[in-house]
Amino acid sequence: MEFQELNQNILDNIGGKDNINGLTHCITRLRFKLKDESKANTEVLKNVSGVVTVVQSGGQYQVVIGNHVGEVYKEFVEQAGLQTDSNDQSEDKPKGLLNNFIDVISGVFTPVISVLMASGMIKGLLAILSAFSLIDPASGLYLILNATGDGLFYFFPLFLGYTASKKFGGKPFIGMAIGAALVYPTIAAATVDVEPLYILFSGTAIESPVYVTLFGIPVILMSYTSSVIPVIAAAYMAAKVEKTLERMIPRAIRSFFVTFATLLITVPVTFLLVGPITTWVGLLIGQGLSSAYEFSPVIAGTIIGGFWQVFIMFGLHWGFVPIALNNYATLGFDVVMMAGLATPLAMAGVTLAIFFKTKDKKLKEISFPAFMSALFGITEPALYGVTLARKKAFYTTSVATAVAGFIMGLFRTRVYINGGTGIFAIPRFINPEIGFDNSVIGFTIASAVAFVLGFMITYFYAYKVSDDQNMATEKLDKQLGKEESINGELGQNMFYDLITPINGVIVPLNEVEDEAFSSGLLGKGIAIIPEEGKVYAPADGVVTTLFPTKHAIGITTTDGVEVLIHVGMDTVNLEGRYFDSKVKQGDEVKKGELILLFDKDAIVKEGYPIITPVIISNTNQYMDIVQTDKTDVDSKTNDTLLTVIA
Repeated sequence: MEFQELNQNILDNIGGKDNINGLTHCITRLRFKLKDESKANTEVLKNVSGVVTVVQSGGQYQVVIGNHVGEVYKEFVEQAGLQTDSNDQSEDKPKGLLNNFIDVISGVFTPVISVLMASGMIKGLLAILSAFSLIDPASGLYLILNATGDGLFYFFPLFLGYTASKKFGGKPFIGMAIGAALVYPTIAAATVDVEPLYILFSGTAIESPVYVTLFGIPVILMSYTSSVIPVIAAAYMAAKVEKTLERMIPRAIRSFFVTFATLLITVPVTFLLVGPITTWVGLLIGQGLSSAYEFSPVIAGTIIGGFWQVFIMFGLHWGFVPIALNNYATLGFDVVMMAGLATPLAMAGVTLAIFFKTKDKKLKEISFPAFMSALFGITEPALYGVTLARKKAFYTTSVATAVAGFIMGLFRTRVYINGGTGIFAIPRFINPEIGFDNSVIGFTIASAVAFVLGFMITYFYAYKVSDDQNMATEKLDKQLGKEESINGELGQNMFYDLITPINGVIVPLNEVEDEAFSSGLLGKGIAIIPEEGKVYAPADGVVTTLFPTKHAIGITTTDGVEVLIHVGMDTVNLEGRYFDSKVKQGDEVKKGELILLFDKDAIVKEGYPIITPVIISNTNQYMDIVQTDKTDVDSKTNDTLLTVIA
């Protein structure tokens, strides 16, 4: 099991198997329902290797893992001995109307979100192929691809009937049967080429023709294909009816008659009341939001775009999902989630800028995969692993997305289908009736601007290498429970600045062509390409190591920091030629004192690289080693090369 250690750490720190009431997963997160969240060691779990962060929202304890969460989930279920088919029912319901709403929506949509996105991407691919006349609409390939992409959406009530029934504690297949009845072909065909008996609410937004009656009561036959709200409401009602009947019907005949009676009651009531009312509600909400957008698309786009990553952070974006899906079904387009679709591109630009600028090896390892994930629409690794902890970078993402929303508002952009995000979102803006229009242009320009703006602001303003030092400072102060500034006495004792021992150009340690140095095996640090053949003491201390060949020198500072300065690569083979030591082992040295001379040109002429690593040998005794953000350093101005955080 590849993730055995990770899963064991998660299980131990959420209070064990007995504290789990339910578990699902989405694209990046394990979503736990815990009996008692106070039993979870959240701060410990956030620092577990393989965990991006932990989010507590909507009554769920969400452990953010990343794109491979599906594999982690499978192994976790097996390792913990969980039953995945059991209803996701929590004894302790989330408190508050908003939390309850988010809990229900995420519980219903999480199981189908990946196939929902995949189907949308297939529809988007087909739209692109059709727009460029690369596929014949009469061909068998088109027929099959269209069925593959459209099948889920046409029969969406069946899928939601299943997941909603599980969420509400009912039998999943009862929910599917209700969904199947809503999209049954004969029902759908009952309104085709048939004159209505009469029309209800004529001249209003909910004008409805009546084609059939049930016991004299008018049945308003809506189009329930691709619908969302009616089947969820029907599944909720069915779960309540089912539980009531289980208490009323004798055990001997319960297994058959409960399901029979539940369907017999629920389906007609759904057609008579639940379906029409919920459809009207959804239609009015969609038209209201659409009208607000049409009134001021620029303001709407700016606000939604600017706050979208905040919605993601707290899981509130789930609340927009049913509205958007309902808009696709009733209006043929959506404007609610539109502006938020530029967020992954903005975050990709911000994260890429940090990747290029940072000198922290660990942050580089995190930021590039996070950039790739954001580019393809998955933002949690970038949000929780990179930007959220760096406030200016986080705000930059919001600003870039708000500008993108502003641009989409100018173009009156609409999104026509559900599907992928990031760069895969472009096909969603292709108008199925006329092909490429302002929506595609608006989103493409807005996304490009969001990416470039996010990158430029972050690279030149919002992120500095020193920011990571400040983060470490804040973390240290918090751990110590102290209020002293780092400029105070305590702060001075916790941060040790080492000036550069050599004048030259800075090079990341991982670019040194020696694995012992580049891998960090000998300690953290940095490398310099010397501009002159002089080495100075980086701090007050004692010369504790001086190699007989004089190519490397070790100094232990008065604060106990062990510094190794290694001039060139493989220069030990020169056996001391071209090196002149001004100190001997055991000598005390002062910061900035000349301690070694070397003939730079002669060493290069002999064929040896002159790149010089400066490392902290006892790295494991310190919280972190922060590198300078300068590209070249000069000992004459006492430029700081490394800062050691105790």
